[in-house]
Amino acid sequence: MKLLARGRDGDIFEFAPGLVLRRTRDGRSIAHEARIMRYVADQGYPVPRVEDVRAGGTEIVMERIDGPLMVDAMVRPPWKLAAHLRLLADLHDRLHEIEGPDWLPGMPDGGDRLLHLDLHPLNVIMSAGGPVVIDWPNARRGDPMADVALTYALVSCGRIPLPRPVAAALGAVRAPLLRRTFARRYVGPAFYRRVAEMAELKCFDRNMSPGEIRALRRLVRWSRAKAPG
Repeated sequence: MKLLARGRDGDIFEFAPGLVLRRTRDGRSIAHEARIMRYVADQGYPVPRVEDVRAGGTEIVMERIDGPLMVDAMVRPPWKLAAHLRLLADLHDRLHEIEGPDWLPGMPDGGDRLLHLDLHPLNVIMSAGGPVVIDWPNARRGDPMADVALTYALVSCGRIPLPRPVAAALGAVRAPLLRRTFARRYVGPAFYRRVAEMAELKCFDRNMSPGEIRALRRLVRWSRAKAPG
C-alpha cells in the first residue's frame, strides 16, 4: 500500500478508491477512537466515515478526505486568518451541542458535552465539501470551556509555519483575533483561569517544541493576571 501521510504515532495508507487505512506503529488499539468517530458521525458532525476496524483494533479503514489542513489554508494567504478562526470556533460550537455518550470517559470537573480536546487547525481538513475534523483519541465528556480554552492556548502559542517576518506579523494579531472569536461566549475570569490551567497542562506535552512551551508559560502568567484567584 502507498504511504500517504505520517502522524505522531501512526501512518495513513492508500487502501481502495475513496478509502484510506490508518495503522498504529506501536500496535496500540484505536478501536475506541473509531467508536467515537462513528458516534459523532451519527450526530451529523463532519468526520471521516469509518468503514472497518481490523487487525485487533490497530487498523481503521475510513473515508479518504482530500484537501489542505486548515493550518495551511488559514495562513496562505494570511489575511484569511480571521475567517478561519471564526470557522474553528463554529466547529467547537457545533460539537458542544452533542451530548457525550456514557461510555466516554469524563473530565474531572464534570459536564456532559462532547469534547475533542485537540480541535485546532492541524486537525481540520478543508475538503471541497467543507471542514472535516480528524484525530479523536483525546475525546471526553465535560465542560465546553475546557475544550475552547485548550484550543485558545494551542492557537495562541503554536508555531506559525511561515517565513519569520510574516509569522511575526501574524503572531502580533492572532491574540486579539482569538479573543474576538474563541472568547466571545466565555469572556470573564472563569475562562481565563481555564486557559491558564489548560496551557499549564500542555507544557508537559512532549510534542510541544521548546519555543511553544515558553509561549505557553507566558500565556499562563498572562491569563492568571487577567483572572487572579
